[in-house]
Amino acid sequence: MNTRPAHPLPNNALPPALSRRATLALLLATPWGLARAGETLTGAGSSAAAPLYRAWAAAYGKTQDVQLQYEASGSSAGLKKIRAQEVAFGASDVAPTEAELGRDQLLLVPTFVTGAVPVVNLPRVPRGRLRLTGEVLAQIFLGSITRWSAPEIAALNPELSLPDLAIRPVGRSDGSGTTWYVADYLARLSPTWKERLGAKTSLAWGEHVLGAKGSDGVVRAVQDTAGAIGYVDFNYVGANSLSPVQLRNAAGEFATAGVAGFKAALRASDWAAKGNFHASLANLPGPGVWPITMGTFVLLPRVSSQPAETTRALRFLMWALLKGDSVVEGLSFVRLPDALQASAFKALSSVVDKQGRKLGTEAFSAVAQAG
Repeated sequence: MNTRPAHPLPNNALPPALSRRATLALLLATPWGLARAGETLTGAGSSAAAPLYRAWAAAYGKTQDVQLQYEASGSSAGLKKIRAQEVAFGASDVAPTEAELGRDQLLLVPTFVTGAVPVVNLPRVPRGRLRLTGEVLAQIFLGSITRWSAPEIAALNPELSLPDLAIRPVGRSDGSGTTWYVADYLARLSPTWKERLGAKTSLAWGEHVLGAKGSDGVVRAVQDTAGAIGYVDFNYVGANSLSPVQLRNAAGEFATAGVAGFKAALRASDWAAKGNFHASLANLPGPGVWPITMGTFVLLPRVSSQPAETTRALRFLMWALLKGDSVVEGLSFVRLPDALQASAFKALSSVVDKQGRKLGTEAFSAVAQAG
């Protein structure tokens, strides 16, 4: 049963004249989530999460004169900036360990679930029709399969006329949570990948891989390069009319990325069963599961030395968890299960300043009273 307060988002939370795809494309392209002057809220990190944080900010700005300045600089940069207290909140698609969080005195809060998707630029191949397995995808990015007409790919796609075209892999050149999820998935299926590259936010790509900074950089590189294959968060696929790859999941099905597949992975995970958001969402068993499902997180100081900025971040995030479900669903992300949302509120409510003032509790009261 959903025990959270019912606070529906106004129907005009996002511009009604724009389609969902047009709205998302605008949010992906716009560096600022809000246009009005007022108090500033700073955040940095995950580019996969950027569309939702900016959309939340646009809706939040209907009632609060707060301007979000969010830098989609990648998960590694987001962690670096919040550790240095250069922003009010950091955003990462990869959860630091409990030991790291304790060392840095940071609070980790999950926000939503999405998925990483391989995308291709293949002339004359219908959009979304190409099928791959994790093992073949690993060989492509390792450089051992170099042409789209290779027998390993042809065997998976007997109904397609594959071009005899060189494969141009595109990988993130910056520290990226999306990279970590793709690498973690491939390491589970390919012993060679696990030995050579492992699961990291930054990988030592060979010269055969074209490096691109940020999700926007991957999008441009794939669009501009015939024969390219890269990977992005699912919301970038539709917003940029990219061609997604079908992947064989643990059930043996060729799955298509989307909300249904992310929800299936969430249901099969310890996130739902045990409330353990450190657990992997990769290659889980079950029908319809998308095998590269990923969570994303925000990080704040447990004890704030900048209470005004931290309070703005707390109010924004609590508002988003209480009232932002419509935005999450409208942008094809998946909201957290109720139990996880409750644990997120508990964590946010624990933040204090150096004098012991309960910033989190005060922020929750302010958001709840605002209605």
